[in-house]
Amino acid sequence: MSRAAGLLLGVLVAATLASAVSVVWVKHQNRKSFAELSALRDEHDAREVEWDKLLLEQSAWATTPRIEQVAAEQLSMTVPGSDQTVVVRP
Repeated sequence: MSRAAGLLLGVLVAATLASAVSVVWVKHQNRKSFAELSALRDEHDAREVEWDKLLLEQSAWATTPRIEQVAAEQLSMTVPGSDQTVVVRP
């Protein structure tokens, strides 16, 4: 085998090894990214559930009877009687 053929064979072997290492590295990065994506989707789902619970809680706290109860208990507010109501007309 000539020197040029040996050099070419060495370059081809090095290129093949570099290609194999890069394939392994890309597959590893792909698996790592997929695992991160799965974790982020799980976190998104958990936050979505929490958001739904918070919306439900907000609607429970904002009902008219609840607001009237808080106004009566904490602020001592009452519904005005007809003698305390003034109608303003233009």
